[in-house]
Amino acid sequence: MDIRPTNTRPTSRIGRLGHAIASSLRARVLLLVLLGFAVVAVPAYGAFNWIVSSTILQLGTLFAEKQILYDRYRGLEALNREVSLAETLAGAQAIRDWARDEADPQRRERGIAELEHYRKAFADGSYFFVVGKSGNYYFNDKANSHAGSQYSYTLDPNNPRDKWYYTTAALGSGCHLNVDNDHVLHVTKVWMNCVIREGKTVLGILGTGIDLTAFVHEVVNVPQVGVTAMFVDRAGQIQAHRDRDLIAYHSLVTGVDAKTSVYSLFERPQDQAELKAMMDEVAIGGPLVRSQFMQLGGKSVLVGVGYLDKLGWYNVTLMDIDQIIDHRLFLPIGLLLALAIVGVVALLAWLFRRQVVDRVGRLETAVHAVRRGDFAAADGIASDSADEIGRLSKAFAEMARTLGEHTRLLETRVRERTLELEQLAFRDQQTGIANRRGFMAAYNALAKDKNHGMLLIDIDLFKQINDSYGHVAGDVVVLEVARRISASIGIGHVCARWGGDEFIVLLADSAPHLLRAVAYAVMADICDEKVILPDGREIAVTISIGACLAEPGDKIEMATDMADAALYMAKADGRNKVVVFDRQTEAQSDKAFGEA
Repeated sequence: MDIRPTNTRPTSRIGRLGHAIASSLRARVLLLVLLGFAVVAVPAYGAFNWIVSSTILQLGTLFAEKQILYDRYRGLEALNREVSLAETLAGAQAIRDWARDEADPQRRERGIAELEHYRKAFADGSYFFVVGKSGNYYFNDKANSHAGSQYSYTLDPNNPRDKWYYTTAALGSGCHLNVDNDHVLHVTKVWMNCVIREGKTVLGILGTGIDLTAFVHEVVNVPQVGVTAMFVDRAGQIQAHRDRDLIAYHSLVTGVDAKTSVYSLFERPQDQAELKAMMDEVAIGGPLVRSQFMQLGGKSVLVGVGYLDKLGWYNVTLMDIDQIIDHRLFLPIGLLLALAIVGVVALLAWLFRRQVVDRVGRLETAVHAVRRGDFAAADGIASDSADEIGRLSKAFAEMARTLGEHTRLLETRVRERTLELEQLAFRDQQTGIANRRGFMAAYNALAKDKNHGMLLIDIDLFKQINDSYGHVAGDVVVLEVARRISASIGIGHVCARWGGDEFIVLLADSAPHLLRAVAYAVMADICDEKVILPDGREIAVTISIGACLAEPGDKIEMATDMADAALYMAKADGRNKVVVFDRQTEAQSDKAFGEA
């Protein structure tokens, strides 16, 4: 009988490994740890990458929107004032009268004076005016080098350089902006062309220009890593770009060129169509900013689009998110995660949830809140932790606070500019008192159940003052009379400029004896002291006053007609008088002020 020793140990490697696991608790725990590491690490790694990518996407989109909004309001700030002044000048009666009868020397004088008055207020210090009937072009610049010879030349419909006028005249009423991008001088200028119409007849076009070169260069040429900014017109032609070979110069005259179109930058037709849709959406009053990821040069870039309505330009920003936000910043977090999982799966799950997932989740929540405009939500994610997520949270909180401050500053400036524009609409630019619109608003705001006094005041022989002392002296007299009237009537009443040398006063809750007393007080304050000019000369000024008492229910037209009738009698009776309109006897004339 052959008896051999029995060998129960497996001979293969797999068998030896299985025997070691089965016979060793340490090996089984290690295997469970490795399996647990694999089970936790794979989904954790995917979740972490998703959160980081989502955070980067939200930050990039938010950066694009705020950058475009900032550039938009910064670009429109200078234009709003100039457009408002140009629109006011286009509505001036002296300009319209001159355009109707260009040969009348008096109308020409008043029209030129009005243009010169506004020239000093325009930022560019220049104006132009084309009379519709004759096509005569009048111009003066900041140096006043065309004083007395504002006529420059007559437009020719067959001259290509005059094409702008006939193109603009075919548009509707109002001011239309024409952007002139000079590729030789590298100057970008915006011309405000305000069409003056009477029915379907174009009386003329006037306007001014403003230099936006510094603004365009500041936005386009700022060296930002991963960010390319450009300006594009309504036809998609690039008007300003860091690469000058892509700019479409004189696109208004030469037409559309596919080589200088912003759509040519994108290879995919769907991206071109999406960009066109985004531009159309922001242009028709939709969202102020639209952003979308597109393919550019084989890479995914974030494209942001905003619309500068006063310029007729789009602000297009291309952002390479991979360059703006480096993914390697998150590498230490991944390494920390891997080391924690190797130690113990359970502890890793707890630490990962508490130290990574929860905090990044709060960061993502804060990003969404900030995107909705709740910048204070970012303060809650800031902590004293010095790790990567803590620094990222602090950096984001600081960025959110900065964005909040900039947003509040922009909103404040927009409100201030809006208030200034509203004040311009109700204030006389020369004297600072209310204009016709402001006076009408004050009249309509008065109590409807009380009597209110009205004084219509005219400076006697004002034309002789201008002829004898000059228009500058006439302006000084107008300013001084406005000041004396305002000081005389005191707080609670309204003084407004009704015309060139006419003023109107609204006395709240008045009576016949109060109306007469205030009228004589105003006359005394104006006539008792001469107006002293800057050069020391003195001018004796007298006024004529037409007064009336507006009863409850009287419309402003009726009240001003009564005051105007009384003023007419005062001037017809030799001036320097107060005439109070009497509803029973039509008008009652007092003696001259000097005899009263």
